[in-house]
This record gives sequence, C-alpha cells and structure tokens, in this order.
Amino acid sequence: MAQEIGKSRRTAERFRDAMEQVFPLEIAEGDDRIKRWRIQRGYLNRLISFSPDELADLRTAKALMEQEGRTDAVDRLSDLEAKIQALMSPQELLRMDPDLEALTEAEGYAMRPGPRPKLDEDLIYKLRDAVKSCRAVRIQYEGRESGKLSWQTVQPYGFLYGHRHYLIAWFPYMEDWRNFPLTNIHAVEVQNEGFTRDLEFSLKDYAERSFGVFQEEPFDVVWKFTPEAARDARDYVFHPTQTLEDQSDGSLIVRFHAGGHREMAWHLHTWGDAVEVLEPEDFWEWE
Repeated sequence: MAQEIGKSRRTAERFRDAMEQVFPLEIAEGDDRIKRWRIQRGYLNRLISFSPDELADLRTAKALMEQEGRTDAVDRLSDLEAKIQALMSPQELLRMDPDLEALTEAEGYAMRPGPRPKLDEDLIYKLRDAVKSCRAVRIQYEGRESGKLSWQTVQPYGFLYGHRHYLIAWFPYMEDWRNFPLTNIHAVEVQNEGFTRDLEFSLKDYAERSFGVFQEEPFDVVWKFTPEAARDARDYVFHPTQTLEDQSDGSLIVRFHAGGHREMAWHLHTWGDAVEVLEPEDFWEWE
C-alpha cells in the first residue's frame, strides 16, 4: 500500500485507519501472503443515487424500443429498471414518483408514431447469441421478390433498426455483405462453426441513417398496396390507429389518421410502385 501511494508505511497505515472509520473494510490475503484491504462488497451501493430524469429516460427508451417492435430490448430494459428500483429505498421511490410520472408523460408526447415490423422474439435471441459468440447461422430466408424459401449459411455481424429491421451478415457464398430483412427470416439454426470477425468492418460506418421527426395537424390517410406487396405490408404497423382491408384482387388497403407528410412521403418511396396513395388525393402535390 505504501509503495502504491508513494508514502511511508506509517502514512499508509493512517490512510487505512481513516478509511476504516468511514467504510467497513475486509482483509483479503492471496497466495502471495500479501494482505489487501477492500471495502465490503455491496456497501457502495448505498452511495449510488438515481434521479427522476434518469429513470424517465429509461422508460422513454423502453417505449421507443416497443415502438420499433424490439420486444427483446424491452424485456432487458424492464429487468434493468427492476434492478435499479431494488437498489432504492421505498422512501426514495415514493419521493420521486410524482416527478417521474410527470417526466414520463411529457416524454410520451414526443414519441413518433411510425411503421415497425413485427419480429419473432425467439429468432432475435438466437441471432443476438450468434453475434456475441461469433458463430455462423443457417437461416431460412424468404426471397422478397420470388417469395421462395431457402436455407442460407451466413456470418452475423449485427442489426440495423429502422422502418425495416435488418440482419447484417457476411454471406460467404456471395463473398459479400448482405442485408437480410428480419421479417423475411423464418427460422434460425445457430451452428457450432465459429468465424473470425473482420476487425476493419464497422457497423456504424456501414449503416445509413434516415430522417427525423416533423409535427403537423393529422389527416386521413389511405394507402393501397399491390397484391405482390400486400404480404409485406400486412406485417407492418404503420400507425396505432390503422385498419387493414383485404381486397378481392389480393391488394391491401391501409387506413389511419396521422400527421407527418414528409416522413410518409419518404417511407412511401421505399415501396416504389407497390403502393398508391388514395387519400389525400393531392398528397404528392403538397410542398
């Protein structure tokens, strides 16, 4: 201890005694027969405090993940919230409850309604495990254009979450990176075969970010998806108030009431000719 702080042995002993008056110390003696003093495990938990703002941000993160269809992340954040609350006294929780509720409600107004795919939670857990352990996976994948199912072996690197959620993986057969829409993956088999990550690959650099949030008065929206696109569109939640109407020709009509013309326009462009805006009739004429 004296050597570590660059002082005499007597000074080190005084420091130790002073620490012992403030914190409960325990002695640990290793195989080298050197004594080490440390603060008892768990004692410093009492010195950790949490603010209403921090817990409100955690709840906001949960709401955002739920909005994006990330049920796996919602579960983990819920567990984290429970662990944090377990570290707090009942008096602390009671004292901050009014502020926490007010902040959570205020953050709720800022939530952006938008399309989100429906994800299979079990598949996500398997893929995440494979990403963490650098193991290859066999995925049963449905081709977006052909609709045919096939098994592909890929090396998973991560995920991109947005209006559509993707598995980003190295595809050895094509010797290239591929984006696999998670909604098109029907089964996952984690392989024993491992792989070495390409250290030069950066998911941050690979990702392309989309658009922000725009506020305006809501309006009635009616979209019609072609029979070829109806299956994909049916897997989306474009808005909490949406209704789906299957048509006799196999097409799909989606109705909801919301604002955000610019965001809608950008999203509609990703569907190309597969969608037609029935209402508002002058949608594409808006500035």
